[in-house]
Amino acid sequence: MEPNELKKDILEQGAIVQRDRETFAIAPHLPGGITDTAALRKLADVGDKYGCKLVKVTSAQRIALVGLREEDLENVWADLGIEKGAAIGFCVRSVKICPGIDFCKRAKQDSVGVGLAIDRKYHGMQLPNKFKIGVSGCPNCCAESAVKDIGIVGTSNGFKVMVGGNAGGQPRIADTISEGKTGEEVLEIVDSIITLYQKAARKGQRLSKFIDKVGIDSLTRFIDIPAGEKGKAMEEISQMNS
Repeated sequence: MEPNELKKDILEQGAIVQRDRETFAIAPHLPGGITDTAALRKLADVGDKYGCKLVKVTSAQRIALVGLREEDLENVWADLGIEKGAAIGFCVRSVKICPGIDFCKRAKQDSVGVGLAIDRKYHGMQLPNKFKIGVSGCPNCCAESAVKDIGIVGTSNGFKVMVGGNAGGQPRIADTISEGKTGEEVLEIVDSIITLYQKAARKGQRLSKFIDKVGIDSLTRFIDIPAGEKGKAMEEISQMNS
């Protein structure tokens, strides 16, 4: 096979081409990695039906079916009846969530409740680059919040919000911008960050690079100003990033 004939990722099917450049992996969306035995049985049955070569629990709390044929992808999704996981592309990926106060004795805050609310609103949203969010219920930070575009960490006094982290080729620890916040306040902060990034960042620019360009003070100012003044502030910040 000539190099220009090699298969590529198929975004509309949420399918990632594998090393053999012939087969694909898919990752059904399991918000926060939380599921039930019926869904696990369905994943196993569908994997068997279509000759899945490997089942992989991913670092993003997904379960990937690996080694599927391109011609089977549409039927695989139909049989699963599960939303496609946003595992590729310039979008909000699955929100990583620790067990929180529902399950963990160390948790300080409801990471599951906040994380699932974020996932429901933003999962798969198109943005200038990939965007990762981690919600941890305590400072142990099991959701790796410090290396996410937005990191949320539960403390005894509420939630801490961090921005601009990543664990890629140029690792960066996120900057802390807020502390002692309620779950509702966290959701408002997240909305402001994503709104500004979506409108003012350049295509291909990670949030960390955007923050380095416009300054962390610009981001925190945008978060804090009244809703009626955000439009003007967004224009100013966009000019700073041009």
